[in-house]
Amino acid sequence: MALFCKFNNTDLISTTLSFRSSSSSSSSSLFKSPNFNKFSLLSFKKIPNSSSFFVRSLTTPSGNEDNDDDDKEWKKSEKRLSEQSSWEAKDSEGNDYLYRLGKEADNMNIAVGARVGVIDDLFAGKFLGRDSDIVFDYRQKVTRSFEYLQGDYYIAPVFMDKVVCHIVKNYIAHLLNTKVPLILGIWGGKGQGKSFQTELIFQAMGIEPVIMSAGELESERAGEPGRLIRERYRTASQVVQNQGKMSCLMINDIDAGLGRFGNTQMTVNNQIVVGTLMNLSDNPTRVSIGQGWRESDVTNRIPIIVTGNDLSTIYAPLIRDGRMDKFYWQPNHEDITNIVHRIYDKDGISRDEVVSIVNTFPNQALDFYGALKSRTYDRSISKWINDIGGVENLGNKLLKRRKDEELPVFIPPKQTVEALRESGYSLLKEQKLIMETKLSKEYMKNIDD
Repeated sequence: MALFCKFNNTDLISTTLSFRSSSSSSSSSLFKSPNFNKFSLLSFKKIPNSSSFFVRSLTTPSGNEDNDDDDKEWKKSEKRLSEQSSWEAKDSEGNDYLYRLGKEADNMNIAVGARVGVIDDLFAGKFLGRDSDIVFDYRQKVTRSFEYLQGDYYIAPVFMDKVVCHIVKNYIAHLLNTKVPLILGIWGGKGQGKSFQTELIFQAMGIEPVIMSAGELESERAGEPGRLIRERYRTASQVVQNQGKMSCLMINDIDAGLGRFGNTQMTVNNQIVVGTLMNLSDNPTRVSIGQGWRESDVTNRIPIIVTGNDLSTIYAPLIRDGRMDKFYWQPNHEDITNIVHRIYDKDGISRDEVVSIVNTFPNQALDFYGALKSRTYDRSISKWINDIGGVENLGNKLLKRRKDEELPVFIPPKQTVEALRESGYSLLKEQKLIMETKLSKEYMKNIDD
């Protein structure tokens, strides 16, 4: 039987003082009860809209029933949302059901604060600003489409075979009786078109990839880049599941973010990123971003493609066979000729003229031949600036003109072999000056060679 009594303010104060006093002569009759010494703790609660209080023991004497009318009245005084409310429901283990659902949810942005990226943003609307919009990040499309790739570009057959084979193998890995590497590492010299050729293949296959750069592999917060990789991986999985499109995760210039050069420092985030990629390779269908595991939470296997210049600078267990399939891309003379010819085909440059340009500037990267065309535009752009009023009026003409005011028409220069060769020699001169004129040695005499 639970002890349940009612006091007003004066009786409560005197009773509490009597309970704390060692003298029994001034105690209330409540504390002289023969069962009082069996109670170990008292709980006081104020009655709403009244000056009276309840006092109740939190432990009951042994051998007595604890489901009497007074105890029921105490329980009714506790506030509850509803007798049928699921907000206070417990799961089979006795834990709060809604808490467990939240713990297993994909969105684990539960940090506290007042800025975007730091809090779980709650409100939406421009009057509150972007920092209060919970879905702002989700409105930003993290997948890449290739509408800007207009034109007829050449894809090297060897390059296409390797990338397509890797993607298809990962999508049918459950049908193959062999272990399929999740990561394809495409490496080679600078400016050889590794990323561009891969994007052309994505466009040809109708793939909607999620693309990351080496700049996202480091952060001022420990663990953030590793979590970002897992989030992007799951995003690519959702593209497959929700949109019915093929997708993949691509990380450009991975050696710039994870490579060890000389005495560069290894950070915690470097280690976490390497560990994350190794774990994805070993468990590509079970990817957590911090939520509790659910048996039904199975991620689609998403192929990963990374590009870099020197994979030997990366942690060796990550690039071992079985986790990463390597492909060295060094275009030969025919590949370079075909790719460059597609660039200048609309300008009226014949294939033989392209061959002569490639032979004039051998041992150059593919982007060198694209830079030739860009350099030929310099004189035409200078003339166009004079046509719109000179450099003094350039800002007003470009940014502050009236809506109905149009800029003078820019006429692109006619591409000729002579102009391209002139641009090529100018670029070679700049390359030579950079390699030979090292002003750092002039300014710092004690610099090592």
